[in-house]
Amino acid sequence: MKRSTLAKILKRLKPYTPWLLLTVVAAILSVAGQILAPYFIGKAIDGLVYTVDGAGKRVMDLHALSREFIVIAVCIAATVIGQFVLSLSNNRVAYHVLASVRRDAFAKIGTLPLRYIDDRAYGDVSSVILADAEQFADGLLLGFTQLFTGLAMILGVLAVMFVMRWEVALVVLLVTPLSLLAARFIASRTYKMFKAQADARAEQTAFADEMIAGLKVVKAYTREDENGEIFGELNEKLRKKSLSAIFFSSTTNPVTRFVNSVVYALVALVGAMLAIATVGSAAPFTAGNLTAFLSYSNQYTKPFNEISEVIAEFQNALACAARLFALIEEPEEPSDEGLPSLENVKGNVKAEGISFSYSPEHPLIENMDFTAETGKRIAIVGPTGCGKTTLINLLMRFYDVKGGAIYVDGTDIRTVTRRSLRENFGMVLQETWLQTATVRENLCMGSDCTEQEMINAAIAAHAHGFILRLPKGYDTVLGEDGLSEGQKQLLCIARVMLCRPPMLILDEATSNIDTRTEKSVQDAFAKLMEGRTSFVVAHRLSTVKNADLILVMKAGEIVERGTHAELMQRRGFYYELYSAQFAGDLRGTE
Repeated sequence: MKRSTLAKILKRLKPYTPWLLLTVVAAILSVAGQILAPYFIGKAIDGLVYTVDGAGKRVMDLHALSREFIVIAVCIAATVIGQFVLSLSNNRVAYHVLASVRRDAFAKIGTLPLRYIDDRAYGDVSSVILADAEQFADGLLLGFTQLFTGLAMILGVLAVMFVMRWEVALVVLLVTPLSLLAARFIASRTYKMFKAQADARAEQTAFADEMIAGLKVVKAYTREDENGEIFGELNEKLRKKSLSAIFFSSTTNPVTRFVNSVVYALVALVGAMLAIATVGSAAPFTAGNLTAFLSYSNQYTKPFNEISEVIAEFQNALACAARLFALIEEPEEPSDEGLPSLENVKGNVKAEGISFSYSPEHPLIENMDFTAETGKRIAIVGPTGCGKTTLINLLMRFYDVKGGAIYVDGTDIRTVTRRSLRENFGMVLQETWLQTATVRENLCMGSDCTEQEMINAAIAAHAHGFILRLPKGYDTVLGEDGLSEGQKQLLCIARVMLCRPPMLILDEATSNIDTRTEKSVQDAFAKLMEGRTSFVVAHRLSTVKNADLILVMKAGEIVERGTHAELMQRRGFYYELYSAQFAGDLRGTE
């Protein structure tokens, strides 16, 4: 799992190879400056020793000493420049990769089957795109910064120490595996912990999103305390998962620091003994050499601490990346590339023997037939859960039928592109969807309309009046306006009127509109949709009395069909539904 995720990350990094090479060069420059500085500091320390000239006076070679300080300054400048370029290139790579991953993940949502969204909480999906992507980028950025410099520092310092004094360098090298083994032991056990932490965080985010979106319902049913308890449980679960992951991963630092302290002590001991043993020899181990080695021992062991932290952070990044790539690689809707477009649609819709179920264990629609002739208004009624909205989903190919076929003008809708099919349908749903934009942009988002056409549609939908009362009229940004649900629905109706598609779907489209406005809107629809096939899903049966054909559904089947008058005369299931809503009207007619 981790290897495949790492391979996908490396593939994402491939386009940024020049920047990665720049990162390597900058890391080498920074490390070279840091490595050379202690060497010349050691030489400067040795240069502080007084010598006796021919006249018996103690003198110091200040000219040579000043050269050492100039070289030290150059080393420090090289370190600063290298770290600046390293940070610049790392940030560019990390955040470009983050942007591309987020872009692909968001684009993927538009290509996923509707089933994927239906089966998951919205908060879980948004958590992957936002929180997990951020964690992934942070781990990637930290990994680049610490990994390149750390590896370069370890190899560079080790080489310099062996050149200066192989005996002391050998002591450092022999103790190094202890730090590596400790880091590896801990890192190998943190991936699953960080994966569990990411899952718990997504679960909590999903619950919080749902509660914020449904806050009115929560308050209406006084569920604040119960939801608080549920959130507390999720919070406690996340706390435990986070504590386990962070605590276990954080042990790498004290363990490696202990090993580093052992290395420092051994270098000091061996170096001091070597300095004493080489006094007066041709190649003495001087105080400056010992100072440089002690500095090198710190430089050599410090990257192990940083790399161990990087490994722990990288486990978290890998866990988040795995969730991101799982979303990006989720199977899409079957491709319809190469299929013809549905053109010159008249709106004759026919269903022959269609069957569908969301799960094999619970069949819903079986062997259903109906015909919607061009320009006719078809009403679909029935109790909750009978399959009305499912039928709409099949017409729009949000889901495909399991058996049978749906035809538009004699063409099986599975043999044309989904885009061309959906472009020929206009939808107004019970749940309004308006983007955070101006009224004008929301109304015209589906069509290239003129100003007057937009105003005419708003007038027909009885929205023009309240739009003019908004602070900036048609230029008011929605979300800052305090519109009621009914007013938002009128905007959605005006929007679909502008599209003027040959077929129309109204799924409880007037549920949030008062009875007086509803009648006016129905009249507007009757005028604007004349000659266009309309499917009207309704619970309020008063809205379908003028339909050309009413399909009465029950448990996934069409149990009755006909006009309102015909169905009332039969005194069947439709009569029962109508009686439940309009008992007073029926008593007046009997």
